[in-house]
Amino acid sequence: MTEIQNTGGPPLETAVRVSTVELFFDLVVVFTVTQLTSLLAARTTVEVFGQVMLMFGVTWWMYGGYAWLTNAVAPVNTVRRGLLVTGMAGFLTMALAIPHAFESTGWAFGLGYFVVNLVHSGLFWLSGGPDVARALRSLGSINLLSATMVLVGGYSPTPWRWGLWTAAFALQIATPYLIPVGRFTISAAHFVERHGLVIIIALGESVVAIGVGAAELHLDIGVLAVAVAGLVVAYFLYWAYFGGDEERAEHALDSIADSKRRARVALQAYGYAHYPMLIGIIATAAGIKKEVAHAFGHVSTGQAIALGGGVALFLAGDMVFRRILRIGTSGYRMVSLVGALVSIPVGLIYPAAQLVVLLLVLVFPLSIEGYRRLRASGVTTSIFSR
Repeated sequence: MTEIQNTGGPPLETAVRVSTVELFFDLVVVFTVTQLTSLLAARTTVEVFGQVMLMFGVTWWMYGGYAWLTNAVAPVNTVRRGLLVTGMAGFLTMALAIPHAFESTGWAFGLGYFVVNLVHSGLFWLSGGPDVARALRSLGSINLLSATMVLVGGYSPTPWRWGLWTAAFALQIATPYLIPVGRFTISAAHFVERHGLVIIIALGESVVAIGVGAAELHLDIGVLAVAVAGLVVAYFLYWAYFGGDEERAEHALDSIADSKRRARVALQAYGYAHYPMLIGIIATAAGIKKEVAHAFGHVSTGQAIALGGGVALFLAGDMVFRRILRIGTSGYRMVSLVGALVSIPVGLIYPAAQLVVLLLVLVFPLSIEGYRRLRASGVTTSIFSR
């Protein structure tokens, strides 16, 4: 059982396991991933990728805030669940505004974000205790400032919107260095499971992208082969994260006795390192969607970069994640990362061939890594037996 350090009131309870209402909350939040993937697939340009990174950045910051919240304050009563649903409504508003957030619907994105922020602070405040109140006087004020920047930016002309939303994101990244996170302690099991669920739900977007990309095509052996190739690429991103690392990550986090250091490590591993991983999933899904649809034709430079670069970005974030938690070497993953980048020019020549290259550079290095790890542990079985 883990709690916020609370010197002046009753301890704040937490859910040891992720509750179904938290999973429902995550499904709503991941709708933003669906919207961002569709936006990037429709216009795969540097400008749109910048928009995607910025909008997902502020979204991910507040999702992390809710993950820390429910790690310490279980949604066990009607008031808390009602406020959590209000927060979901804010995230849903943001997601619905995403397609035109830098044009006509920026106000809705900003408004939804402001609601999300207020509910987050309100839930923490209602959980009680002077230690929480002291933390919110500093953390809540900075969060409110960044939320106000996003809200004002949503009503501002496009150049000002870029500037205000970028400033808000930069402030969020800097916040943990301005306000110590050591006041908060976490349940490692709940924290790891919660973020793992977000990864698996987001990876589901890659599978959906296969169906969307193939929807208008005549189903034949070639289309089936390309679709399966896209599925296997998504599977090995899954494997890179869940093929043993999730359990090791939980043990590594749980073994940190100092609560202040554990909170810092959790922030670095699950806040900062997960951001490029999820951006990579968004880019990969957008690339798969287009390359499945045009596997035997031509794709743009941006679309080929989205696929290969998305896989590389996911692996880069994953390697940082593993390094922070000290849960394994990354030599084979670096081979896969370089191979993913090499696949980009191949995709410009023949999209289907890029998927084949990605299969090779993911399957072989990660399979060898898994086999060597199992062999070192005395288990002589295949990577595929897990």
